[in-house]
Amino acid sequence: MSNPTVHPEHRMYIDGQLVEAEDGKTFANINPATEEKIGEVADGSNSDMRRAIDAARHAFDETDWSTNRELRKRCLEQMQEGLEAEREELREQLILEAGCPRMSTYGPQVDWPLEGHIRYPAKLIDEFPWEIEMPDGLGNQGEPNRRRIWKEAIGVVGAIVPWNYPVEVTLGKVAQALATGNTVILKPAPDTPWNATLLGRVVAERTDFPPGVFNVVTSADHLVGEELTISPKVDLISFTGSTVTGKRIMEKGAATLKRVFLELGGKSATIILDDADFDTALLSGLGACYHAGQACALGTRMLVPSDRYEASAATLTSLFENVPYGDPQSPEVIMGPVVSEKQRDRVLGYIEKGKAEGAELATGGGRPTHLPKGWFVEPTLFVNVDNSMTIAREEIFGPVLCLIPYENDDDAVRIANDSQYGLAGNVIGSPDRALAVTRRIRGGMMSINGGAAHGVDMPFGGYKQSGIGRQNGLQGFEQYLETKAVAWPA
Repeated sequence: MSNPTVHPEHRMYIDGQLVEAEDGKTFANINPATEEKIGEVADGSNSDMRRAIDAARHAFDETDWSTNRELRKRCLEQMQEGLEAEREELREQLILEAGCPRMSTYGPQVDWPLEGHIRYPAKLIDEFPWEIEMPDGLGNQGEPNRRRIWKEAIGVVGAIVPWNYPVEVTLGKVAQALATGNTVILKPAPDTPWNATLLGRVVAERTDFPPGVFNVVTSADHLVGEELTISPKVDLISFTGSTVTGKRIMEKGAATLKRVFLELGGKSATIILDDADFDTALLSGLGACYHAGQACALGTRMLVPSDRYEASAATLTSLFENVPYGDPQSPEVIMGPVVSEKQRDRVLGYIEKGKAEGAELATGGGRPTHLPKGWFVEPTLFVNVDNSMTIAREEIFGPVLCLIPYENDDDAVRIANDSQYGLAGNVIGSPDRALAVTRRIRGGMMSINGGAAHGVDMPFGGYKQSGIGRQNGLQGFEQYLETKAVAWPA
């Protein structure tokens, strides 16, 4: 596996300056496909984070950023142009630090977010109804009143980003928060810091952002991000990651009644109805292997009719045994390594748990012998899975699919909804019947026969313990805004 030449930015971006950590410390960025160090990045401390928070607070309170829509639009357009100029650098860095397959960077990892995640909220700056005129009403003494509803920025936003789709999630958070007039501190995951520091460099060198409006703090310590959660100077936390961490953010933020947007875990079900084209429908099971299963909305439970179960299991076993995986630099690979040794051991632990609880391992389940280096896990299929088993209930975040039988449509809906999560789902079958089943699934994003329920103008998020709020779309834009009711005598 070869590493292309890249030019990463190792510094943080705080208060308009590219800076080292206050104490000069750095931490290593590791390539998960080779286990080799590919570079260093500033290891920010709690003190560095507090500097960034103070800068963002000052920029919101003391500048006209929150009210100057023309400035916001110009800065976002400059950010877009700067990232376009760095597109290939960003692509190569992301493959190296995230281990994502090259093919995925031409889709959701890089190219898709660069096409719309900044342009859409920048466009909304002109189109959004910032002031809504209401019908005249009566005042306390019966006098006629003019009435308006104003939409205003919340304030300082802490954006905490995961390692699986860092560019997509970062731009989805940062662009909407900035477009609505907030100031932002971005805290990337320690596993994938370079894409965030590259964005900081773009803002520093190619835009007119006022100092403090946008900040990037990298750190090997996850708890440095907790400064954002506990600080009374931060008004909203926009977090994507595990449900466990989301609960901690809610708990720690309660002291300041902090607003939270939480996009959390999933254990989504793909329901194949008995009138589906099974040869095509079963191919969707390979989605559990895409980017090594490291995506919250993937269908990691597949539900098939019990009278088609054995044939479906045989077909899926063959498909999983032929998944193209390995070197993420290879253009034909759909699955690289998981992001870290810790994550690999976590996935393997779940696989052992599945076997111990009685699920049958149809294929995979270990470390591939032909890839001695890198944090790889074999594409893994479990059959004879009961929905009560741990592997069917908890988010594994690895290339593992659970095949579960059902008796009829009611049973399929029951199994799909029998989960703490409610992020996404898929239904495959005749259109009217699939639509009827979909209406009964408690999930925030549903695909019918391969439809794509995502995009910059579509709200992304889930029910139940899959989170609070939505990212993207008009719904995502509005969650970064306060609502002010105003009236005065006519």
